[in-house]
Amino acid sequence: MSINSETLVNHMNREIAAIQPSDILAFNAEIANIPGIVRLTLGEPDFNTPEHVKQAAIKSIEADESHYAPSNGTLALRTAAAEFLAQKYDVHYDPASEVIITAGATGGIYTALSSILNPGDEVLIPTPIFPLYIAIVKLAGATPVFMDTSANGFVLSPEQLQTTLAAHPKTKAVVLNFPSNPTGVTYRHDDLKALAEVLADQPIFVLSDEIYSELTYGERHESIANYLPEQTILLNGVSKSHAMTGWRIGIMCAPKAITTQLGKIHQFTVTSTTTNAQAAATEALKNGLDDGQTMKREYQERRDYLYDALNQLGFQSAKPEGAFYLFSKIPAGLPQNSMAFCRELAHEARVALIPGSSFGPGGEGYVRISYAASLADLKTAVKRIGAYVASKKQED
Repeated sequence: MSINSETLVNHMNREIAAIQPSDILAFNAEIANIPGIVRLTLGEPDFNTPEHVKQAAIKSIEADESHYAPSNGTLALRTAAAEFLAQKYDVHYDPASEVIITAGATGGIYTALSSILNPGDEVLIPTPIFPLYIAIVKLAGATPVFMDTSANGFVLSPEQLQTTLAAHPKTKAVVLNFPSNPTGVTYRHDDLKALAEVLADQPIFVLSDEIYSELTYGERHESIANYLPEQTILLNGVSKSHAMTGWRIGIMCAPKAITTQLGKIHQFTVTSTTTNAQAAATEALKNGLDDGQTMKREYQERRDYLYDALNQLGFQSAKPEGAFYLFSKIPAGLPQNSMAFCRELAHEARVALIPGSSFGPGGEGYVRISYAASLADLKTAVKRIGAYVASKKQED
C-alpha cells in the first residue's frame, strides 16, 4: 500500500498545525466578487511607483543586471538605505556590515524571529497588531505573549511592559510596530524613552517594524533604535513610502554582531532579493527622499475626512497619527462580533472592512478601515455605511 499525502501531512512541522491561514486575505477573497463593492481592506497604496524609480529598474534590466546580487544586498542599496535612515531618523548603521536587504519587511520579520528564537522562548506582542508576527513566533516553537493595549489608547505603557516582563521570565524579544497596523497610533519621544528604560538592562531583543515611518502625521517619526541601538533589530523598506509593495524590498538593520547571524538565515532562505528591484529601490532612497510626502498629504486629507465622517455615524476611533488605517469601534445596536458585522456590511451595504478580531486581543468589536483608497471611494463608502446604520436603527 502506497503512502498518501494525508498521511504525510501528519509528519510535517508540528507547529504548522497551530497556524491558521490569514483571515484578512481570506475575508478579502470572500467578498471580492460582490458586485460594486468598495474595498477598504488591504494595506496597499493606491499610488503608482514614482516614474524615476521605474526608469531605474528599466535601465538595470537593459544593462543585463540579471545575475545574483550579493546575499545581503547590493552595496549601493545598503549605502542608500543607511543614508536614508541617518538623514530621516538619525539612526546610523554601517552599510557594509549592519544592513541586510530583505524580501519586503515580511522577509525581515521572518529572518529576525527565526534567528533569535528557540522553542520555549516567549515574545511580548502588544495588540491589536498585524497577525504576521504571531504566526512566525509560533512557527519558531516560541510562545506569543499578548499585551492588550486597547484600554490605553492602543499604546503600550512602560508599566504594562514591566508587569508583563515580570510575569514572563522566558521573554526573548518584544515586538513593536509603529505607526501601527491596524490602529495608526504611533510612539513619540517620551513613549519610546520610557519603554527603553524598562528594557535597557534586559537581555531582550526589540524587533521594531517601522515600515510606515514616512507616513507619520504631525511630529517627525523617531526610532526606538535611537534609545536601544544595541538591542534593536530595525525593519523598514520602500513598500509604503514609495508605493513599491510589489517590488518586495525591505531593509533590516542591527549591530554587526547580530547582523552577522541574521545574514545566515537570510542567505539560506532568500539567497538575495531581485537585482533590478534593488536598483529601483536604490534610486528611490537616493533620489526620492521625499517621494512619500505627496502621498502623505493625500492620506492625511483622507484621514481627516474619514475620521470626522465615521465619528458622526457613531464609530469611535483613536485618531491615526500615521499609516493609512482607522481602527473604529462598532457602534452599539449593530452586530458586535466584528466578523459578523463586516460580513453583513459587505453583503448589505457593499463596503468591505477588516474585522478587528483579526488583530489579536483588544481587536474584537472594532473594524480596520484602510484609507489607501481614493477620496471618492471613501465618500461612497461613508454614504453606504450611513444608510446601513440608519436602516439598523429603524429596525430597532
